[in-house]
Amino acid sequence: METRQQERGRLAAGYLDSDPLREADEDLVSEVNLNNSIITDEEREEIQQELAKLEEEISTLRQVLSSKEKQHAELKQKLGINPLSEMKNNLSRGWQDMQTSTAYKKTSETLSTAGQKTSAAFSTLGSAITRKFGDMRNSPSFKSFEEKVENTVTTIKTKVGGSESGGSFEDVLSSAANASSQDTPTSPLTDSTEKTC
Repeated sequence: METRQQERGRLAAGYLDSDPLREADEDLVSEVNLNNSIITDEEREEIQQELAKLEEEISTLRQVLSSKEKQHAELKQKLGINPLSEMKNNLSRGWQDMQTSTAYKKTSETLSTAGQKTSAAFSTLGSAITRKFGDMRNSPSFKSFEEKVENTVTTIKTKVGGSESGGSFEDVLSSAANASSQDTPTSPLTDSTEKTC
């Protein structure tokens, strides 16, 4: 008799061959255990009875569930709970549950800390900018620029306002605006009314 490996090798080769099944091959096929051939008639009958019982229980449970769902709907209707209010309550309850969850609390604390750190960073940035402007204003190059602006303002004031000297930049601008408004010609309408009077 052949060993199993030899049989398998021969079977594999048999798939490649076009020879019909031999008697040994038929024996191998009959050795294959199928689930149906293992079960006896008595076991089959017991399984069928158990299956029938389960189907009956499932049917009964479906009927009970259906009656409970009807009762549930009737009680809700008596209380005035409609699907919209129920959804609103569910959302409210869900929001409360979410707020009490540890993930929400941790996220809230993290965002709060991040906000505080951001605020502190902006505060530090603002004071740093103020300090830099102060340092820049005290620098020799800025003082030189400031002197040049003051000289220019003095020159403009002298040309516009006459012999006045000193004053602030705002004074120079206002005097220049006054001077330009005085130099504007009067309209012909006012000239003609003055001549007739």
